[in-house]
Amino acid sequence: MNLNRLARMAKDLVDKNGDKIAAGVNKATDIVDRKTKGKHHQKLEKIDDAARKLDKGPGGRDAGGPGPDRPPAG
Repeated sequence: MNLNRLARMAKDLVDKNGDKIAAGVNKATDIVDRKTKGKHHQKLEKIDDAARKLDKGPGGRDAGGPGPDRPPAG
């Protein structure tokens, strides 16, 4: 399998499942945030923001919405 085909397959998977990836990352960072008692909260928020960019569905960051389980910025 060549690298271009592998990259295309990975992109297709992310495009189709970005909402699930973002939700899973959000769940994981919430757990880490609780376990560390907020010590790394800012870094975890950056990770959540990056993962939300993968969500192209309704309400996702790329659709112009605030993302799953997140209030609008402001």
